[in-house]
This record gives sequence, structure tokens and C-alpha cells, in this order.
Amino acid sequence: MTPNLGILDRTLRIAAGAALIVLATLGKIGLWGYVGVIPFVTGIFRFCPAYRLFGFSSCPLPSGKH
Repeated sequence: MTPNLGILDRTLRIAAGAALIVLATLGKIGLWGYVGVIPFVTGIFRFCPAYRLFGFSSCPLPSGKH
């Protein structure tokens, strides 16, 4: 799996996913909050299958490739 998430995208996914999981665990929101596992895991692994499906990447191009 080639990483397709940039730093900002990755950070936002991890933060939002963790927040949803914590809120669901504390009972502040319903069980739907556990959907936060998806952005959390994609952020950790730096890979989003949906981005690959649509040919999108938020990673900057490696130096030397234009």
C-alpha cells in the first residue's frame, strides 16, 4: 500500500477519529461514534482505500518528480 494521505489529512483523521471513539466510549454520543475507527485507522496507516479508488492523493510529490 502506497501512502496517499498527507500530514494535515492524516492529523485531522486521527484527531477526529479518536474524538468520536472517546465520545462514544463515554456515552456522550450513540454507538455511531465508533465509526471513528475508520478515519483513525486510515490516518495511522497513511492509506485511504477510497482515495485510491478515485485516484486521489493528498501526499506531496516526492522531490525530483513533477
